[in-house]
This record gives sequence, C-alpha cells and structure tokens, in this order.
Amino acid sequence: RTKPCLTSSDVQKMAAACKAEAEKNKWSVTVAIVDDAGVLLYLDRMDGASSTTAEVATAKAKTSAVTRRPSKFWEDRIKERPAFLNFPGVLQIQGGLPILYQGECVGAIGVSGVQSHEDEQIAKAGIDALA
Repeated sequence: RTKPCLTSSDVQKMAAACKAEAEKNKWSVTVAIVDDAGVLLYLDRMDGASSTTAEVATAKAKTSAVTRRPSKFWEDRIKERPAFLNFPGVLQIQGGLPILYQGECVGAIGVSGVQSHEDEQIAKAGIDALA
C-alpha cells in the first residue's frame, strides 16, 4: 500500500511561495507547515511578527491537517453550534488550509500575523505553488 506524502522539496517550495506572498504585501507573519498528522515540518516567524503568531499559525495548520478542512470551516460552524468550541485541539480561526494531493490530505499550512482572510491568502499561495 502506498500513500502520498509531502517531501522536503515540497515544503521548501510552499514556504518560499508563502514568504513571497507575504513580502509582496509587506506583511509580517508566521508560516507553519505540518504533515497529515499535524506534526510540524516547517516554521518561519518573519521579522516583525509577534511571538504569539508562532503558536497560532501552528494550531491553524494542525487543525486543518487533522480535520482535513480549512480552519475557517470550524470558525463558521461554531456560529451554528457553539459546542464545537469544545473540540480538543481545534482552533476555529481562519488561516489554515489542508494540502490535498490525489484526493488525500498530505498536510496543511497555517499562517498568522495579519487579518485572517489575508493569512489564508498567504497559505493558498503556498498550496498553489505545488500545483
């Protein structure tokens, strides 16, 4: 049996695309990339990004990897069902996106440091770099 997974080269390519998107917009953020189990593969806190962004970006990425959904999905769900706030290990803030390859979730990117929709824009740039 075989299962697709992220390579070191994939991670570096996505990280470079995320950083380029952030720099293009003059945003100081932290980018976290995790594998399909939510294990950290890459973390970069850009100059000027606050220290809390490292934890938040990692949590967004882990949420997206483990649930196989964008972290915004959970942000929207708690409006309908506040009980989702109690899900362990799930951060309900936009900015995390799962990385899908051949229909499988192989990891996720989480970004923190600017507005949540801008964090997601940076994460999407990283994912688009793999296409």
